[in-house]
Amino acid sequence: MTRRMIGSVGAVAALAAAGAVMTVPVSGQGSPAPPALVVTAFGGAPSTYKAPRTPWGDPDLQGVWASDDMGGIPMSRPAQYGDRLYLNEQEFAQRKEQIARGVERSENEADSTFRFDFVRRAFPQTSQVVDPPTGQMPATVPGRRQMPRGTFGPGPLDWVTDFSGYERCITRGVFGSALNVIYGNGNRIVQSPGAVAFSYEMLPDTRIFFTDGRPHVSTNIKMYLGDSRAHWEGEDLVVETTNLTDRTAFGVNGNGPLHSTQMKVTERFRRVAADVLQYQITVDDPLTYVSPFTVSMPLTPLEGGNLLPYDCHPGNYAILQSLGAERYEDRRLADDLARGIIRPRVGVQEGAGVGAAPGGGGRGRGAGAGGGRGAGPANPEN
Repeated sequence: MTRRMIGSVGAVAALAAAGAVMTVPVSGQGSPAPPALVVTAFGGAPSTYKAPRTPWGDPDLQGVWASDDMGGIPMSRPAQYGDRLYLNEQEFAQRKEQIARGVERSENEADSTFRFDFVRRAFPQTSQVVDPPTGQMPATVPGRRQMPRGTFGPGPLDWVTDFSGYERCITRGVFGSALNVIYGNGNRIVQSPGAVAFSYEMLPDTRIFFTDGRPHVSTNIKMYLGDSRAHWEGEDLVVETTNLTDRTAFGVNGNGPLHSTQMKVTERFRRVAADVLQYQITVDDPLTYVSPFTVSMPLTPLEGGNLLPYDCHPGNYAILQSLGAERYEDRRLADDLARGIIRPRVGVQEGAGVGAAPGGGGRGRGAGAGGGRGAGPANPEN
């Protein structure tokens, strides 16, 4: 992983150095400025922590940080909390008890050599969305295309473009790669003078945040993870990303409405304690969402401290085999129709659960209960 990351750093640096005409996309013009960092880790209490410094004087954010502890905190706020961003004392105590029970179960009730990652530390947020104050994701602009669901949808699957970027092992996108899922929630930060590398655990993506003042590349260049430029505002690393394609989405694992090429993303990173990194992202894409919105979450050190390899590559056999299964189902439907049998189409993974655990009705074989860093069931709130 380290060699891969260093290679990516060199490749991106060479590309950026070769860029000729440098301009900035117009997305965000006329929109309000992204909000300041909302430190949610302490229930609204201020943080006076000052991060240690690198040898060249920047705040040291380096480490492997995970979103595991955001499990069970929804993206949009449940109606029962109204405009409250934080749980009250009683609600927070209940959450702590729930997490303690989940940890006990996950550590001691393994049913295989694998387990899903799970929540170990309670945070008091009621939603990941912190702006607007209602805690609700804004509506999407009518007519926006959705990320294809691939084998998780009803089909038919006619070509590789009917699969999501995640299923094709390409990318889960800028934010879909950082959101909490059942495993693979690690994010590694490595710093050097003039650049910060941010690597995701699930799918081998590494983003480079240049802090040396260079401008963005030409607007003619579009990339899955965009073109990022960063600067320091006191303790905050502020990253602005433009030059995105329209082939990724904002949601979990990169699913949801496909954003436009005009999307602008502003991220903030601040170490608010020795073991907490507050991460915030503001999305501004008037062609996809009716208003900008901001998500903020605390990241905590990844158990074990190392990103695990995620052996997934574009063009893998899963795509070929899924397309082959679809063509087989085409023939079965035609044969049944010839015999006067009219039935609904059977999806590739119909009836299968997470990890292809058998649930009945599909065309494949079940393959167990999941994966992770040890043994035990998923966290109790997912």
